[in-house]
Amino acid sequence: MNRLATPFARPSLALLSILSMAIVSGACQSKPATPAASANAWAMVNGRELKQDEVEKTYRRTAQDNVTPSDEEVATAKLGILNELIVQDLLLAKAKELKIELPDAEVDKAFEEGKKNITPEAFEKSLAARNLTTADMRDALRRDMLAQKVVEQEVTKKVVVTDQEVTDFFNANKAQFNRPEDAYHIAQIAVTPVPDQEIANRSGDDAKTPQEAAAKAQMLMERLKSGVAFGDLAADFSEDPQSAPRGGDLGFIPISRLQQAPPALRDAVLKSEPGSVRVISNAGAHTIILFVAKDTAGQKDPSMPAVKEAITSALRGRREQLLRAAYLTAIRNDAVVVNILANRLVDLKGKTLPAAPAAAK
Repeated sequence: MNRLATPFARPSLALLSILSMAIVSGACQSKPATPAASANAWAMVNGRELKQDEVEKTYRRTAQDNVTPSDEEVATAKLGILNELIVQDLLLAKAKELKIELPDAEVDKAFEEGKKNITPEAFEKSLAARNLTTADMRDALRRDMLAQKVVEQEVTKKVVVTDQEVTDFFNANKAQFNRPEDAYHIAQIAVTPVPDQEIANRSGDDAKTPQEAAAKAQMLMERLKSGVAFGDLAADFSEDPQSAPRGGDLGFIPISRLQQAPPALRDAVLKSEPGSVRVISNAGAHTIILFVAKDTAGQKDPSMPAVKEAITSALRGRREQLLRAAYLTAIRNDAVVVNILANRLVDLKGKTLPAAPAAAK
């Protein structure tokens, strides 16, 4: 994968991967009559057209370098992109309804941050190879950021965890807070040098070669240095399917287990201070380790700030994930959507799509 595309690739994937099941189910509902639409329309969303060109641009932005997919794989990828753009369109309409605005300065900052690790010449060369423009990239980034603002306002800010809920959770799980030995809270971002069969991060990003893995690890460290939250980067880019959905959180690791880990990993924790980040590289793979905190042996209780914070964070994360899924599914169910591309593929009975227009290749 060309690392240039990473910060901007899959503008909707970074936010909307949780919707895959809801979108597929929506595409499989009984087919309504197709409304009047232009020849270039691949979907109608509450009367608004999503055009083939939008899908083609996103596909070119996310396509892997040096990979030649089959026609069926291309069609499947484009159908998935269209499904994600449908939900993004609904979120953008919601942003207008809620009068949520995105200042140009925020887009400018995010855009410059995204391409800071590539030279201007390489950036322009990659755009030309993908038949994209700077305006295309900025527009995709703006749409994604605006959609995220809607989710933050409608979901994230509405999740509340009370002190009573923290206490109730502690009382129901008291044994978990009685540590027989010292433990270390760590989080990770895993980057592998080979294609992974299961990717659970929000962007779908997957380094496939040692060179891509090294570039990705460097990019992640630069973004951490610039202030991007570790958990957000782990959720977006980590290639470990178990910890990525949790923002890379591995929880508290007992010292006896940590001492059995490879020396580089062990020392990255035991010889560091809480809050430190280290990169461990081995055989082309890279693991970025965050040492969050140390917890001493003994019985804990919610009066301890670290205990209260840990419980609050866990409860908020679970509730936010549920509310996000419910909210996005609800706005999809309330919409009038006709997936013209899906209908065409059904009619083709497994045959592939006609070639894209010359301008979109």
